[in-house]
Amino acid sequence: MWEERLQLFDAIVEKCPQFERQGKSMIYVSANGHMFGLLNKAGEIGFRYSKDIQEKYIKEFTTDYYKSYGAIMKGYVLIPENMLDDLDRLAELLNESYDYVMSLPPK
Repeated sequence: MWEERLQLFDAIVEKCPQFERQGKSMIYVSANGHMFGLLNKAGEIGFRYSKDIQEKYIKEFTTDYYKSYGAIMKGYVLIPENMLDDLDRLAELLNESYDYVMSLPPK
C-alpha cells in the first residue's frame, strides 16, 4: 500500500510545477523553508494550512488532524481516503498549501 501512496503523492506533485517531491524515507514537499505536504509511513497524506483553513477543511472533509510517527503535525489536515481518487482536486489543495507557506516568513 505504501508504494501505491508514494506513486499517488508523486502524481499529485507532478501536477504542481512550482515545487518537487523531496525525501527518500520521509516523503515531503517544501518551499520557503517550510514543509507543507507529507506522506507518512502509514501511507496517509497531509497538507498544511492556516489555522482557519485547517479547521474549515477538517469539517468540510469530515477528517482529522494529520499524524506522523504518532504525533499530531501542527497545521496539517489528513486527506481522507474518499478524496484520493481526485488528482485535480488534490493538486488544487496542495497548491493552496504551497501558497500558504509562501506567505510565511522564510526559514
